[in-house]
Amino acid sequence: MSTSDSNTQLATFAAGCFWGVEETFRQLDGVLDTQVGYIGGHKDDPTYQEVCSKGTGHAEAVEVEYDPETISYEALLEVFWNAHDPTQVNRQGPDVGSQYRTAIFVHSPEQEKAAQASKEALDASGKLNAPVATEIAEAETFWRAEDYHQKYLAKRGMSSCAI
Repeated sequence: MSTSDSNTQLATFAAGCFWGVEETFRQLDGVLDTQVGYIGGHKDDPTYQEVCSKGTGHAEAVEVEYDPETISYEALLEVFWNAHDPTQVNRQGPDVGSQYRTAIFVHSPEQEKAAQASKEALDASGKLNAPVATEIAEAETFWRAEDYHQKYLAKRGMSSCAI
């Protein structure tokens, strides 16, 4: 990712299959770049096949580089909550496994505080039929997925995954 501008920040979200999640964030004003990959596991530089085998502990995730003067982290959190079902544990739709878990990987204490407050507000809102299952964890090494996964839907002229 290009992080040459010191005014940009990173946000990392896991919300099921990373193709659709990336496309959702890629469309937002203020998002400068996205990449999909793997985070939260115990193996260095995992492959897609290894992650899908459920043996590495990684989540499929999207790393978002954004301009906080154009879009706030709180606005990104709102998009995240609306882009998937945060009450499902280790699945989204037909995709089942811990690699499809819902998670926010925070890059700073400020992001952690905002993510926690946002999660608590969603839980208290009564909008959901079950408690929010989203994990909030410190961002570890983000392993970029193979090139064919990057901007997968955009390369195919699609705006969302067909389920």
